[in-house]
Amino acid sequence: MARGNVLTRDKMTKPLAADAYEKVLAIAALALFGTIMVALAKGYPRWGGVPLVIWGHLVTVMLALVLTPVMLLRPRGDRPHRILGMIWVVAMVLTAVESFFVRSTNHGRFSVIHIISAYVVIAAPLLWWSARNHRIASHRRQVRGMVTGALLIAGFFTLPFGRLLGRWLFA
Repeated sequence: MARGNVLTRDKMTKPLAADAYEKVLAIAALALFGTIMVALAKGYPRWGGVPLVIWGHLVTVMLALVLTPVMLLRPRGDRPHRILGMIWVVAMVLTAVESFFVRSTNHGRFSVIHIISAYVVIAAPLLWWSARNHRIASHRRQVRGMVTGALLIAGFFTLPFGRLLGRWLFA
């Protein structure tokens, strides 16, 4: 097998390279991760008052954010990609599930962001399934959609509107 090639069910193919949109998604994921790190550093004196469920939510989303550029920019389809992909899917599902317990900013009610969480709980296993069944085009679309909507757009909306990270970041 030639270096960099991937053996699929039917044939040997070259792995898909990241296109311009995936490179933008990778950079945006790193930028959001960096923004969260700055907010956490600025909020350090108030860490003790943060509920455990929010820490769990932050850890899993930060794991997904760190893995996103790795998954989008490195060769795809090999064993490390599959292992890291499974970790990414688990991190996304855990982030979404944990979000259902984070309702302090909306007077104890669910917010619009929780619609995205419900989507992730359903779509992340389907994303994994499409990869497992070598439905590469579908898998790629699903990953791009989930990174764009569930990770980056939802992540952006955790910064304004008096939410914890936004208060710390803009304090």
